Amino acid sequence: MIEQTKTTLAQLKCYGMLAGIDTRLAEATSAGWSHTEFISALTTDERLHRENDRIKRRIRVANFRQDASMERLDLTTKRNLTKTQVQDLFQLGFISAPRNVIILGPTGVGKTYLATALGNQACRKGFSSFFIGMNMLIEKLAISRAEGGFLKLRDKLTKVDLLILDDLGIKRLPPSAVQDLYDIMEERHQSKSTVITTQLPVENWKEVIEDPVALEAIIDRIIHGSISINLKGESYRKTRANSLPT
Repeated sequence: MIEQTKTTLAQLKCYGMLAGIDTRLAEATSAGWSHTEFISALTTDERLHRENDRIKRRIRVANFRQDASMERLDLTTKRNLTKTQVQDLFQLGFISAPRNVIILGPTGVGKTYLATALGNQACRKGFSSFFIGMNMLIEKLAISRAEGGFLKLRDKLTKVDLLILDDLGIKRLPPSAVQDLYDIMEERHQSKSTVITTQLPVENWKEVIEDPVALEAIIDRIIHGSISINLKGESYRKTRANSLPT
């Protein structure tokens, strides 16, 4: 009978129940569970299994370049990042609000890691997320426009709950990318949250967005009501390199 039940559970794709049924049967026998308690335990196994699958799927779709988490963040004072700031951010109220987050700092201080950790947390709490470097975004937008997939890509970028744009300011944005960035931020304005990492203070964005009208419009949609995190300290990459044996 139990093998037939397992076969049925597999056919129904109830993999959480299937994985837990032997354990639950043993627990039910030893603890004298009622039928209701046994069924409740099995359905809880299935719910948790499906929830974990959804989290894994959201993380996979998010396209993160590294595994990052709040627990592994460097909260030493030299980074200018406090435990209170981190706890507030990781409540994800900025996504519900919605508000943007600007993570500023020199190269190697953990901007990308912090942004990715926020995205990971968002995926675990039921939000969709998508991570992309600005240079890659420029390239993908140009390719998608040439190949006829622009509207699909733009739709993805505008509708995701949390969009993470990494390393704004590495190089000048071509006019087409400036217009695309404006369009994306206009669609997301006051409806979705965006996290942007950059080495450039906002007053220096004119170095990479040369059109003053577009610059003003983009800054207005990104900065208004945003949360600003200013990371400091020495580059982690430099620190790791100096610690290697010679």
